[in-house]
Amino acid sequence: MPGHPDGARIADDTLAAAAKLHDRMRANTGPTIVAALAVRDALRAGGKLLVFGNGGSASDAQHLSAELVGRFQKERAAMPAIALTVDTSILTAIANDYSFKQVFARQIEALGQPGDVAMGISTSGESPNVLAGLKTARARGLKTIALTGRDGGAVGQAADMHVNVPDQNTARVQEVHRTLIHVMCEVIEDDHA
Repeated sequence: MPGHPDGARIADDTLAAAAKLHDRMRANTGPTIVAALAVRDALRAGGKLLVFGNGGSASDAQHLSAELVGRFQKERAAMPAIALTVDTSILTAIANDYSFKQVFARQIEALGQPGDVAMGISTSGESPNVLAGLKTARARGLKTIALTGRDGGAVGQAADMHVNVPDQNTARVQEVHRTLIHVMCEVIEDDHA
């Protein structure tokens, strides 16, 4: 079956844009590595990772948590990571009784301890509930990481460590976020890092 000309153009443009943004990020891997090492050190010291975001970023939070609790590429002990996006009873109760802005902050209040790391993911850098979660985490003595797009916004400014994918296109940012999450997982699993 011959390809559709518009489909071929869309595919080519999308892959070219994704590759270009990945190449831009290759020139600035420092923040990603620093964030990964902070998570690795916290996990080795007995802490845990609390990770959260909305929509596609919620999926990324769950993906990161699954790679650490299960495994990424190496057989090793399970690592404590919790995606704060998965318990619908908690999410809906907090959203109903307080507000949707509090769905992550309230969970961090319940689960977060000094020595833990909280990672908020926001492609816009402006998600109010991610911002509230990071602020609560900092107030409780957790290390905080923001994984953002665009210019990072208030979410990026609220975190101790900021990994920013500076692009306006949400889909492209999410694609690079997924790659950076895989980089983090590999660094975290590396016994020699």
